[in-house]
Amino acid sequence: MMDVIRILLSLIIPPVGVFLQVGIGLHFWINILLTLLGYFPGLIHAIWVIVTKD
Repeated sequence: MMDVIRILLSLIIPPVGVFLQVGIGLHFWINILLTLLGYFPGLIHAIWVIVTKD
């Protein structure tokens, strides 16, 4: 259920979902960079992080 909430938050602001999943770490900073380069790369990365991380 929490993954669904994280994915919904990622649809609005992708780094928020990554932050809630892994905290401030490498994936968070990569996601911020990807989101700044374009919304969709950040969104895809956020969903990938949320689905693959335990």
